[in-house]
Amino acid sequence: MPEICRFYGIVIKMFFADHAPPHIHAEYGTDQVLIDIRTLAVFAGKLPPRAMGLVIEWASLHQGELMAFWNRAVNLQALGKIEPLK
Repeated sequence: MPEICRFYGIVIKMFFADHAPPHIHAEYGTDQVLIDIRTLAVFAGKLPPRAMGLVIEWASLHQGELMAFWNRAVNLQALGKIEPLK
C-alpha cells in the first residue's frame, strides 16, 4: 500500500485496486481509520480526536487530488505524493 503523505506522525496510504467506496487509510500509532474521499466520512476504525481533526483538515484541502489518486490506483498507475499539512 503506497504511502501518499506523512505529517505530525500521521501516515496516509492508498491501496491499488482497493474496494469501494473511494477511500484513504490514515494511521496514527496503532490506530487506523478509513475515510471516504467523497464525503470525508469515517466508515471504519478510529483515531484520537486531535489526529482525526488533522486528517480531515488535510483531506478537505486535497479532496480533488485524492480522487485523482484513487482513479490512478484503480488503474494500477503510480500515485506519487501529496503535500503534507503544515
